[in-house]
Amino acid sequence: MSLLDSLKGRILIGDGATGTLLYSYGVDRCFEELNLTHPNEVIYTHKEYIKAGADLIQTNTYGANYIKLSRYGLEERVKEINSAAVRIARKAAGKETYVVGSIGGIHGARFHNELEEEIKRSFREQLYCLLLEGVDGLLLETYYDLDELTTVLKIAREVTDLPIITNVSMHEPGVLENGVLLSEAFARLEDLGADVVGVNCRLGPYHVLKALETTPIPEKAFLSAYPNSSLPEYRDGRLLYKSEPDYFKKFARFFRNEGVRLMGGCCGTTPEHIKALKEGIKGLEPITEKKVKSEPRIELSETKHDECTIFEKVKTKRSIIVELDTPKHLDTKIFFEGAKALKEAGVDALTVADNSLASPRICNKTMASLVKRELGLPSLVHITCRDRNLIGLQSHLMGLHTLGIRDILAITGDPTKIGDFPGATSVFDVTSFDLIKLIKQFNEGISFSGKSLKQKGNFRVAAAFNPNVHNIGKSTERLEKKIQYGADYVLTQPVFSREKIIEVWEATKHLEVPIYIGIMPLVSSRNAEFLHNEVPGIKLTEETRRRMNDAKSPEKEIQEGLSIARELIDTAIQYFNGIYLITPFFRYEITVELTKYIQQKTKELETAEGVSFALS
Repeated sequence: MSLLDSLKGRILIGDGATGTLLYSYGVDRCFEELNLTHPNEVIYTHKEYIKAGADLIQTNTYGANYIKLSRYGLEERVKEINSAAVRIARKAAGKETYVVGSIGGIHGARFHNELEEEIKRSFREQLYCLLLEGVDGLLLETYYDLDELTTVLKIAREVTDLPIITNVSMHEPGVLENGVLLSEAFARLEDLGADVVGVNCRLGPYHVLKALETTPIPEKAFLSAYPNSSLPEYRDGRLLYKSEPDYFKKFARFFRNEGVRLMGGCCGTTPEHIKALKEGIKGLEPITEKKVKSEPRIELSETKHDECTIFEKVKTKRSIIVELDTPKHLDTKIFFEGAKALKEAGVDALTVADNSLASPRICNKTMASLVKRELGLPSLVHITCRDRNLIGLQSHLMGLHTLGIRDILAITGDPTKIGDFPGATSVFDVTSFDLIKLIKQFNEGISFSGKSLKQKGNFRVAAAFNPNVHNIGKSTERLEKKIQYGADYVLTQPVFSREKIIEVWEATKHLEVPIYIGIMPLVSSRNAEFLHNEVPGIKLTEETRRRMNDAKSPEKEIQEGLSIARELIDTAIQYFNGIYLITPFFRYEITVELTKYIQQKTKELETAEGVSFALS
């Protein structure tokens, strides 16, 4: 009898966590490699689950794809590992137990669109290996990102008629990380040809049941549930799960009452848990109807601010923003002197970097809040992907929202190796693309995990653009992708030639977002050489370096740097509404002087435009 025919008439029991059992044997490396090096341990694991009552086992191939195996130098052994896994499972299963090929989510909780083609290739390679060995079906499991799951489901359904089980994973009961309700996700998967839709991993029985209570029984597909044994505990460098098999026995009946036809276990579950599930459904027939609990809809309130954002200003008029680094020490006197002087000079906002050059500074959120409160000057706050994981990033955004800070520059961040703590760990849970997308999701009132925030955020997101490259077209393509992800406006790296400013305009004039062109006044020849030779993303022209070198005294160097900056400004204001000044070494008097120069040139241009309009 086929797997689907069996599901029509009875509830089937799947296996538990292969990795958990192998881990308990002392294996702590690549579990999939054991298909080649220790096949007897893998067979024993399968047999233990079958002995406990499993009607269906999954191959030991959850991470047996090119991308994940490359972490262990095994990327060239994809076919060998997957083929061995199916043969091992078949040997353990005999004729009475179904074998499904397990294919796990490749990027776990984040599906990077820029890697989509690589993911497709990796998935196809593993898929064909499993199909060639003759599995009874496929198990697509632990997909947090619905887009990734639907992408691979479409590919699988195009090449096989075998049963396909699709299990999503949730951070919060009943909702996926992008805010899609579980019931909506199931409907999409069913429409795309999934034969079984369900959940696995992350949550224990209690929260899995809570999610399923708000989900109707699908019209054509069957329901599955593979909960973790519990929330994990971290002890002595290991993740440990509570083991209460009797708890699973009770929940087996609960799952059955929600229409589940296939139930097994995920992380932390053992043969004892599977035995408990089997005993829990003993004598029970599957159900086809149930009462669905209504899911409470949380109203999202709008957050209103009276002041105009930096984005809104630069859309309608010429705008000046100035970067002023927060201190590396606890003396804030010069910073606030500079902020006050810039406010009096008439800048529209400060921009405050996030530990620039990977060196610790006073928190930019704190300084931006104080500047706003004490001086009434808004700030554009930079957020890097380097220093915070997803938890920290969301907490940071929640704090910025609460403080009324609305403008954010989302950037990757300089590598830690160039900073004061080269041995520090870089996080990079997400890319700058992902961060932009997540901030926009935050604006919809949806947290990174998919949970309601009860209020909509109202951030305007800036993206960084580096034009100081050999191929500005490639850099422009990256910028276009950031805009697709939701970037509202753009800040460029500093440019040091009039030709480069015009090149930037030519490369970006088709874009419908405002651009702040970056200008950094030089203060010495050594400063110029350092920027040119040592700072990533910055290149100076030979002429600029020569002019700075020819200035033979500190005062002349300052004046020459100001002269070069004024020439750049003369060109920039002809093409761009936004001027982004970077203050060198806390020398805020330099950016104050340039701010006044921009205002003067702006008035001259406006006067000339007015005369021209009158004459016409």
